[in-house]
Amino acid sequence: MKVLIVDDEPLARDELHYLLEQNDLIDEINEADGINSAREEVEKNRPDLIFLDIQLDDGSGMAFAKRLKKMDDGPYIVFATAYDQYALDAFEADAIDYVLKPFEQERIDDAVNRVAKLLNNNQYNNEVTPQQKNPRISLTNDERTIVIQKRDILYVQAQNGKAVVHTEKQEIISKQTLNSMISLLDPNRFIRVHRGFVVNLNKVHELQPSFNHTYELTLDDGSKIPVSRSFVSATKQALGVK
Repeated sequence: MKVLIVDDEPLARDELHYLLEQNDLIDEINEADGINSAREEVEKNRPDLIFLDIQLDDGSGMAFAKRLKKMDDGPYIVFATAYDQYALDAFEADAIDYVLKPFEQERIDDAVNRVAKLLNNNQYNNEVTPQQKNPRISLTNDERTIVIQKRDILYVQAQNGKAVVHTEKQEIISKQTLNSMISLLDPNRFIRVHRGFVVNLNKVHELQPSFNHTYELTLDDGSKIPVSRSFVSATKQALGVK
């Protein structure tokens, strides 16, 4: 899981950074000291989760969260603040949790675990929709619409806010986001293994351990796809690996 800490107090960032490092679900931690730098980090690193202070030197964390809420593939938000009077506003902004300073390991772990469950379990609906049952998918870019068979897809990758669909014969850049692409794919055949990757389970050839408790998939064409720690359990389950 990729996490961004947004706080204008260096000591608060250091404290939270240390606590997050103790959690095995965390793959990467980045920091921002305000709204402007946080906006750049979101664009650059696409975090899964943001620990966000409410009162920042260059703006309101609450207002920033409400802007993030409108993103199609936006991060989950946990407000991390010294003030308890904004809790109601926080949940109206779709915050996952609200933790108070000084931080405690147990509360931080609770928030991280809650987001990990959402990443693992809520990406797909158990019921297959008519769109997901359709064996074909239409991919639209600036020039044309390409129709392909879903069974030919090896994997889909998020890239600069767009979805790149890889088959054994071609690579198609679509205007759709990865999240919108997921809504069109059968969850019994396609699974998200990383914030930036969805794979066709029928194209998986091998699962190997990688560094820092992560894994790597090898597909039938030899492609190597990372499996982040947040998605290891769901990936193993989908592949029937104990």
